[in-house]
Amino acid sequence: MHVVAVLNRNGGTLRSLDVEALARDIERVFRAAGHTVEVKLTGGDDLVSLMREVAADRKTEILLAGGGDGTISLAASLVAHTDKALAVLPAGTMNLFARSLEIPLELQDAIASLATGRIRQVDIARANERYFVHQFSIGMHPKLIRIRERMTFRSRIGKMMASVRAAFATLIRPPSLKVRLHMGEAQMLTTTSSLAVTNNLFAEGQRLPFAGKPDGGELGIYVTRAKRRRDLILMVLNMGIGRWKKNAQVEIHRATRVTLDLTSPNKRFKCAMDGELCDLDQKTTFELHPGALAVLAPAKP
Repeated sequence: MHVVAVLNRNGGTLRSLDVEALARDIERVFRAAGHTVEVKLTGGDDLVSLMREVAADRKTEILLAGGGDGTISLAASLVAHTDKALAVLPAGTMNLFARSLEIPLELQDAIASLATGRIRQVDIARANERYFVHQFSIGMHPKLIRIRERMTFRSRIGKMMASVRAAFATLIRPPSLKVRLHMGEAQMLTTTSSLAVTNNLFAEGQRLPFAGKPDGGELGIYVTRAKRRRDLILMVLNMGIGRWKKNAQVEIHRATRVTLDLTSPNKRFKCAMDGELCDLDQKTTFELHPGALAVLAPAKP
């Protein structure tokens, strides 16, 4: 198959690596596995236009994306509902979508497993007109990202430590949003500090929140019940050990289509989609698109 790799030098862990050497490794390993391959490097400014160009090229059969969560999300949105497949190079901080696809997290291992991998169909979700592969969130998570962006860090570990500091700051002054959810015939009017809509349900027992079944065919809706700081801390601790279903501070729903209405008097809130801050619309409609994303995944033994 013809593979075109787009590596964002300024995305995720690639900013601290020898990207030219990584490009040579990708070419060598994929060619040895019988593929034809091109590698394109970008500094980030022309990432969107380059991704669009590669995705629109008839010769491209697999778009291999290397960078942070935003890079992967962009690539997925461009190949969803097409005959092209996405290959994920786990070069972000948490690599949550790569974990869902069971891609090795070490770059060399990931390259080797993808080169001999297979195409499978997984789900992708959409919030209004924008696709996401992991989650959409409002409340605490966007606030954490906003606080972290004001900090200085130069490595993956530094970003993780900044996230911890930002999480503590968010817990001290948690946000509060009034929302109305429409899930089929059910409705919910609530005030929450955190709400997430995920592309399939999070796996139980994992220390990081990622989908256990990327082709599960349903959205997960996670609504935080906790109001007091003590309960919020308990919620975060339970999340840290992967306790979702037994987490009394989180209410979980399942659906294939959800509408979220923001009813707070203050309309100037942000949301986070696959780790990227965006303006929050007063009304957001979520839809799951089952099997609409072809991905290159490690072959099962």
